[in-house]
Amino acid sequence: MLEGLLIGLTTALSFQNLAMVVAGCLIGTFIGMLPGLGPMSIIAIMIPVAISMGDPSAALILLAGVYYGAIFGGSTSSILLNAPGVAGTVASSFDGYPMARKGKAGKALTIAAIASFAGGSIGALLLMIFAPALSSVALLFHSAEYFALMVVGLSAIAAFAGTGQVAKAMIMTVLGLIMATVGEGALFNQPRFTMGILDLQSGFGFITLAMAMFALPEALFLVLKPKNLQGDEGEIKDLRITRAEAKAIAPVIGRQSLQGFFIGVLPGAGATIASFLGYAVERNIAPKHEQDEFGKGSIKGLAAPETANNAACTGSFVPLLTLGIPGSGTTAILLGALIALNVTPGPRLMLDDPQIFWAVIMSMFIGNLVLLILNLPLIPYIAKVLTVPRTFLIPFILFFTLMGAYIGQNNATELLLLVGFGICATALKFADYPLAPLLIGFILGGMMEDNFSRSMQLYDGISFIWERPMTLGLLVIAAFLVVLPSYRAHRAKARAKGVADGD
Repeated sequence: MLEGLLIGLTTALSFQNLAMVVAGCLIGTFIGMLPGLGPMSIIAIMIPVAISMGDPSAALILLAGVYYGAIFGGSTSSILLNAPGVAGTVASSFDGYPMARKGKAGKALTIAAIASFAGGSIGALLLMIFAPALSSVALLFHSAEYFALMVVGLSAIAAFAGTGQVAKAMIMTVLGLIMATVGEGALFNQPRFTMGILDLQSGFGFITLAMAMFALPEALFLVLKPKNLQGDEGEIKDLRITRAEAKAIAPVIGRQSLQGFFIGVLPGAGATIASFLGYAVERNIAPKHEQDEFGKGSIKGLAAPETANNAACTGSFVPLLTLGIPGSGTTAILLGALIALNVTPGPRLMLDDPQIFWAVIMSMFIGNLVLLILNLPLIPYIAKVLTVPRTFLIPFILFFTLMGAYIGQNNATELLLLVGFGICATALKFADYPLAPLLIGFILGGMMEDNFSRSMQLYDGISFIWERPMTLGLLVIAAFLVVLPSYRAHRAKARAKGVADGD
């Protein structure tokens, strides 16, 4: 292993590969800031450039840099405009955008940059140490376990609801699950609930729904409820985090680096589930007074998903490099690029091409440092987006919302869906319904149905629930997560009653 590390470090530190790290991070960060252009789209565009280089190490380092650079930069539009164009940065908008609305855009971007750097760096360290061992753990997860993992994700939905909104959150989650059934089903490849519209055969697009749930209602709210986005229109202040804030987010970053990485290792899980679960876990374990801050500008609520999604991005390279199994749509494109470069990912990659395997890992440390150095000095300038007058900002948000929805599916029907869903989402927002659970239900619903259908076929029924101990264990955890908020609320009510009675 030591010899491989030295080979990887020497390869990664060559002038060409250092240039590829910087180029990949720059491209990923700046294009990733645009809603709708997620890492999958950017990497697909960059593949011909990477293949034309001929050097597999340099090509993969470039594409890897674009990948985590896009996730790193994707949080910017979530925080400043409430327009998450990438599924992995949706949870960042829950507290990042409220912080920006309170005049703390600079602080929010600083926390996001530091949390992203820490998550990516710790993830790269874990990848270096545990990659061979974790590849065998990833093989233990089958469709039944993935189904149970999705149930765990849905069971944490109470974390995304405000005080007294658990019932509303559950309604929105069910609505999201229903919307996930539109299009071809997993069990029978027949279109469902498409109303004869050919463009709905593949279902609703995530980008369209994300923009309709967050960005479009925000633009309409700025019209219907005119408010200043920021107290003063001058210099962006409050960029630094205090020692107390650093102390508060440090354990969050540590926990979510580990949790995010191990979720990213599982093929099919990825940054989206890692960020949602990271947010849910941190809210559930926070003290009561801190729980109330989640969704209103909590620094922990921003640090958790930002750390988890970057750690998960790094973790997703474990099944890609050691098993040749793509863990997400983005790593599937990376797998195609590897094959096009005549590199066969799998158990023998570490032995046959150690310079590629270790160079990619070492480049992640360099890349995360490059991203931090690039982003921190630019925060005061990026944050000035919020000082743009509303008369310019509203058309700006609308333009990128429409562009992101159209680019996501390259289909004009998406624009009609965007407007329709956006109007409905605005009405739901006025009625004080949380929108995040709907999107979570939609994202997890499709994956849950796919894995449940496969498990039913393999076991000819639902016997997989008790026949597979890991599946049963995950479902028990899900049940515990459902009961825990109700138990805590009941205990708090009983304690309050005891205090009122003079006990």
